[in-house]
Amino acid sequence: MSWIDTVAYDDAKGRLKKLYDRVKGPDNNVDNIMMMHSLRPHTLEGHMAIYKYVLHHSNNTVPKWFLETLGVWVSSLNKCAYCVEHHFSGLKRLINDDSRSYSLRSAIENQDFSTAPLEEKEKLALAYAKVLTEAPASVTVTLVEGLRSAGYSDGEILEINQVTAYFAYANRTVLGLGCSTVGDVLGLSPNNSENSDDWSHT
Repeated sequence: MSWIDTVAYDDAKGRLKKLYDRVKGPDNNVDNIMMMHSLRPHTLEGHMAIYKYVLHHSNNTVPKWFLETLGVWVSSLNKCAYCVEHHFSGLKRLINDDSRSYSLRSAIENQDFSTAPLEEKEKLALAYAKVLTEAPASVTVTLVEGLRSAGYSDGEILEINQVTAYFAYANRTVLGLGCSTVGDVLGLSPNNSENSDDWSHT
């Protein structure tokens, strides 16, 4: 499952067990990416907090399906199959339209959004995320102004930025520690956006 030791749910004690109980899904399943933190529970807590607030918070106004699309896109650019598979499963569930979901996945894999079922402003957001992922020092105010001109508020631009930045972190956690999807239930997420403290995966 990984290149470092991890603590399984059944072996967890103390603070780690409490955190596992907060993030677990059905049958006490804890996503492997969260289990990567088991030797340092404080980083698990930090990871979960930023993940929940960035991607699954009720104050976000960019549609959740598009935030998930950004996550799959960034993960694909970083060649992080773990996050691609997890978040495509979540994206597919949110869209609830297999044809549209697979059209988006094809566009992501081919890095070509010209015929993707997206609005022009969404394509601009994906272009911004690509630059921020692959060449962050080359991001300019022009890219941000383009997003604003396309209709995104500054708060929504922040959401796009934070989702892109979060997945850079998540992808490197996975790729740097050899995290696999073995034993995971794909597509679960902390869906109770109204309660920031509810981290349970459903």
